[in-house]
Amino acid sequence: MTAFTKMHGIGNDFVMLAGPTEPVITSDFVTAVCDRRTGVGGDGLIVVTHLGGDLVRMDYWNADGSVAEMCGNGLRCTARFALDRGWVSGPDLRVETRRGVLAATALGDGRLTVELGPVDVGEVVEVGGRTLRRASVGNPHAVTEVDDLNVVAVPEEGEAIGTDGAFPDGANVEFVRIVDGVVELRVWERGVGETLACGSGAAAAAAVAVSGGQATSPVEVRLPGGTLEVALADGVAWLTGPVETVFEGSLT
Repeated sequence: MTAFTKMHGIGNDFVMLAGPTEPVITSDFVTAVCDRRTGVGGDGLIVVTHLGGDLVRMDYWNADGSVAEMCGNGLRCTARFALDRGWVSGPDLRVETRRGVLAATALGDGRLTVELGPVDVGEVVEVGGRTLRRASVGNPHAVTEVDDLNVVAVPEEGEAIGTDGAFPDGANVEFVRIVDGVVELRVWERGVGETLACGSGAAAAAAVAVSGGQATSPVEVRLPGGTLEVALADGVAWLTGPVETVFEGSLT
């Protein structure tokens, strides 16, 4: 039996396991656990391992079993998971990720602030009739501005864009509407589909908006699952938002 915890950051939900795990996690295991009909259900699976002191490691897989470089909401869940277990005294800790060691802080009001690292805003590309701005938050993103988020076929368009040859490694696709400096956002995530929230996508969209003079840091980002705050300092993104534990159980 393997104990798990189900957590989410404004609706972006994960199955959390304490590491190290035995046997080694496989893609088939991840897809089975994340299946919303026959498994626990989740946008991804995260293994959190205490490495000693205030340092933990986050290993993240998308729901389709693929490995992801970064997950902002998952990073906040990882920090809360470690704090709740007393592995780290807090409120500050460090999380080893596939893009390096990043800082996290529990704010005491249910929210956590995590460092996402540098955000690189890249070139403009045209795909499927959309004008998109490339951005990287350790993982690839494509940001496009739309007039009405309610009429965009995010699952279909997102998949078509995110798997286009213009993005050899695939991309998360952000559909953005900016009103008075506030970013409204829907996201298609590579390896998952449309999600209620995407932390790295929020950072990518915020960075593109700031670089274009349409918003100033910190940026309020509104997603279907709730609101996040993205602060940009010296090219580095900091993400703030809530985390909740849904339930605990065990896997056979």
